[in-house]
Amino acid sequence: TLTAPAPFADETSCQCQAPHEKLTIAQARLGTPADRPVRVYADGIFDLFHSGHARALMQAKTLFPNSYLLVGVCSDDLTHKFKGFTVMNETERYEALRHCRYVDEVIRDAPWTLTPEFLEKHKIDFVAHDDIPYSSAGSDDVYKHIKEAGMFVPTQRTEGISTSDIITRIVRDYDVYARRNLQRGYTAKQLNVSFINEKKYRFQNQVDKMKEKVKNVEEKSKEFVYKVEEKSHDLIQKWEEKSREFIGNFLELFGPDGAWKQMFQERSGRMLQAFSPRQSPNSSPTRGRSPSRSPSPPWVFNKASPPSSPKAASASLSSMSEGDEDEK
Repeated sequence: TLTAPAPFADETSCQCQAPHEKLTIAQARLGTPADRPVRVYADGIFDLFHSGHARALMQAKTLFPNSYLLVGVCSDDLTHKFKGFTVMNETERYEALRHCRYVDEVIRDAPWTLTPEFLEKHKIDFVAHDDIPYSSAGSDDVYKHIKEAGMFVPTQRTEGISTSDIITRIVRDYDVYARRNLQRGYTAKQLNVSFINEKKYRFQNQVDKMKEKVKNVEEKSKEFVYKVEEKSHDLIQKWEEKSREFIGNFLELFGPDGAWKQMFQERSGRMLQAFSPRQSPNSSPTRGRSPSRSPSPPWVFNKASPPSSPKAASASLSSMSEGDEDEK
């Protein structure tokens, strides 16, 4: 488990205790004793350290079963002379390499072209680098003599990522980064921005802030409208449920077969019974008269046989008076 950064070569002694004997690639791939790791060297600028750098170092570290990876980093003066200006200074680049998990040792101020004296000093067995010819310092390939000596082991480049690509993105989106850093508190002088461009960037930042506020207000308005619609939907649904319940209760009470009609019929029946008393029983006394027929009052005429003449009418009246005298 790694618990500390990789050491610098000038601050530690060589960890290879066994005599440094020349190894072939076949011998190295078969494996070496634990106290005799294969010392692999990889060098570069390592500006804006990225995943492509890390993958190349991983390949160099895993070329052999037992290996010790030394990484040489060129200084600012040497890099500016042969390649160009860097984004990170040499101290930052050294520290980036020290904290890579595949690196065992970092060599500061590494040479641009590897010499036999340098290889012997650090007991380097093999040099790892991509196989593309690297033309620099007046040479078509600075690793040509390493390849001829049988000490070169190729690694694969990672497509789609490089320091040049990253710098190209920054240059392409320069306005965006300048505006962002002005907003963070950097001055126009620190960013090398002209007075006019500074005012333009600050105005654009204000416009972006206003757009963001409008966007937030719009989102909040949409959220509010959504909540209102949701509440309205719930209220309408509850109103429909209550209205159906009310209509059902109303029909149950006042419908054709409802409870109110039954109660009204019962009340009507009771009132009719109260106004219409029951008939007398047939066994009640009738003063000695025939139970089948009740006597008619003396003043009621027989509608079936009216008197045919005034004499007959007077005769009937005289008979009625005689009958009354007999009853008396």
